[in-house]
Amino acid sequence: MYGVVTRNAKEVDWPEFDLAFYEVKDVTGRAAAPLSDAVNMVSCFGDNAAANGNPELVPVNPDGELATRDRTYFDWAYICPTNEKYCAGLLEIVDDCVAENEDVRLDDVGFPREEYCHCDRCTRLFEESGYDDRFEWRASVITDFVAEAAARIPGRTYLTLYPDPYPGHLYRRAGLDLDALAEHVDEFVVPLYDTHYGTTYWLETIAKGFESALGGAEPSGSALDRRSEDSEGGTPFSIELYAVNVDVDDLVHATEVAEAYAKDVFFGYDASNAAAAIRRKKADAREGVTHGGDRD
Repeated sequence: MYGVVTRNAKEVDWPEFDLAFYEVKDVTGRAAAPLSDAVNMVSCFGDNAAANGNPELVPVNPDGELATRDRTYFDWAYICPTNEKYCAGLLEIVDDCVAENEDVRLDDVGFPREEYCHCDRCTRLFEESGYDDRFEWRASVITDFVAEAAARIPGRTYLTLYPDPYPGHLYRRAGLDLDALAEHVDEFVVPLYDTHYGTTYWLETIAKGFESALGGAEPSGSALDRRSEDSEGGTPFSIELYAVNVDVDDLVHATEVAEAYAKDVFFGYDASNAAAAIRRKKADAREGVTHGGDRD
């Protein structure tokens, strides 16, 4: 199945796409009304507008440095996941999304990096939590948020993962405990973005890493009951490719690599180029053409 990720409501029903994700809230803080014919997508703890408007919302490291986009490694500003008022606002957005479409995708979930957050509230909550390990406490914060959001989502809950499958990295970096999250998430989405895709060995390596990391997750109870048939032995994951200004042949080749490992393949932020790649791939399949060999 092929899908598109878009901010343009007119693109969600293009015939080339089996599924569309529509950004209701993105990392800039821009908001849009949810759609009934798309999986509405919410950037949870990435929010430039909220951070600019109220720096007290922003996570801090032990040196008091804010997790904002003017710092190294941050492409956008983050909001501290322990801020109850902000989280309540996110859950209200989820409710608005569910009122239009029962499936929802949670994006930008987690702490910004492993050294965050050491604000006064996080310090107090950790001390009161009963946890001895700060990473374990952080993971509980994120899992509890995802669990609360997923409980409001009657359909499929999608969750975006930072593209690092190396054991322990997501846990330490963002507070993402994959086994715990698998109890609440129906499908993970891994963005593997490149502006060229001239080589794809790295894409295959990362995809294979997530296949290994997620294949061992064993959900139980009601979470297993609502899991789809395609998730035997673990929670399925799909791959999201970047489509903006990427050569169509290169995008087709990247798609062939991605779909060898992922449940589905989604294309980000250029519906026209993505649709062209899908048409090309389907045409090549009819003609018996195989990509991946010598190309001009």
